[in-house]
Amino acid sequence: MRTVLIVGAGFSGVACAVQLLRQAAGSPRAALRILLLNRSPGMARGLAYGTSSAGHLLNIPAGVMSALDDDPGHFLRYAQARDSRIGAASFVPRKLYGDYLEWLLRQSEEAAPPLVRLERIAAQAEALGVDDDGATVRLAGGVALRAERVVLAFGHFPSADPRVADMGFYASARYQRDPWNSAQLDSLRPEEPVLLLGSGLTAVDVALSLLQRNPTRRIEMVSRHGLLPQAHRRLAPPPAGSAVTGTLLPAIWGQAATVRAQLHGLRQHARALQAAGHDWRAALAALRPHTPAIWQAWDSTQRRRFLRHVQPYWDSHRHRMAPEVAQRLQAALGSGILRVHAARLLGYGEDAESVRVRLQPRSGHGDASALTLRVARVINCTGPAGPAACGNALVGQLLAAGLLRTDALGLGIEVGPGCAVRDAAGRCSTVLHYIGPWLKADYWEAIAVPELRRFARQIAQDCLKKS
Repeated sequence: MRTVLIVGAGFSGVACAVQLLRQAAGSPRAALRILLLNRSPGMARGLAYGTSSAGHLLNIPAGVMSALDDDPGHFLRYAQARDSRIGAASFVPRKLYGDYLEWLLRQSEEAAPPLVRLERIAAQAEALGVDDDGATVRLAGGVALRAERVVLAFGHFPSADPRVADMGFYASARYQRDPWNSAQLDSLRPEEPVLLLGSGLTAVDVALSLLQRNPTRRIEMVSRHGLLPQAHRRLAPPPAGSAVTGTLLPAIWGQAATVRAQLHGLRQHARALQAAGHDWRAALAALRPHTPAIWQAWDSTQRRRFLRHVQPYWDSHRHRMAPEVAQRLQAALGSGILRVHAARLLGYGEDAESVRVRLQPRSGHGDASALTLRVARVINCTGPAGPAACGNALVGQLLAAGLLRTDALGLGIEVGPGCAVRDAAGRCSTVLHYIGPWLKADYWEAIAVPELRRFARQIAQDCLKKS
């Protein structure tokens, strides 16, 4: 019996398990054991879909959120069966999507052939060793699991601590590294002001969660550029294969090969689309299928230029808010309850009552223009940590053993065909696969459902190949 172990049961891990169960139906006489390992008993939720708040919405319309690469309308049909008012352009609660993933996993398990079984294991993986026949994963408590293939489906890890001259504040009880720790959020008194480090989607979610607890709480946000996510349009996006989304790269920027020239071409293309009755979102939709190839074509110099000069603007336009979320955020901004600062973080001072956070505004020069904010809590919403800074014991062990290799920019881990991980020498593993946000090292566009479901299908196909 072949055993495939999946470490992590958020979207990526569940999508791989579902694909293994469904593809195994094509070989009903082949025995397969799928071990789905998660550090908590809750499967199919992960960080993104574990929320119970109806105000936390998907950032992508329901019509493109199918977990199945070969059935784009799968989630929409499920959602409409729950609520007939939901359409392809609806932004539904994340809790509903978590319900969908649980249901899909259960349905796939029930439909699998008799010799195929799924086992759910709630435990923490601490170490992994590879040999010629497979891998052994050691769990907390000393239990070991054996498998021929292992899929590392790590999700997002809490943000790394931003660098300041004195890092001692990060040991304070007034600092919250994990923005999704509900117990810590609940411990805040209603009148206590908060500073959110970062102004992206995570910061927006945390701000709205805090305002739901107390609509009059003062909230400050700070990021280097002070950019908030743009909003999705309320109308449905152009269908795949349309004249807009099917645009080829030469029509966007000709033969441009540098980040600067390509950005100029993309802006011109967006203006042309706007003149034709579309908007800039259509330009990004046209670019999306080509993004991995563009990223792979850039050398390290161009990639660094993109990360330094373009990424903040790319992220704010590419990773957008649901219209309903944007409306609530604008109301908080308009009332003055929420303020956003474009500034550099200088450091912290703490006393018995509060934290003094010193900022250098982006438009200022020198310490004379420094700004000090006084808050009760600092919450890190700067985005998930990369492999080297994530603090996870298993990831650290795999890196130390040379079984994983990070990319030169520290964005993620390098993989080969079928998402087989590369070791320290660059060789593709025949045992280990990876799926999750760290695929951005090789593909850049690799953190959303439409891309991850495709990688899940590829990994399942590779795991089920005969040796």
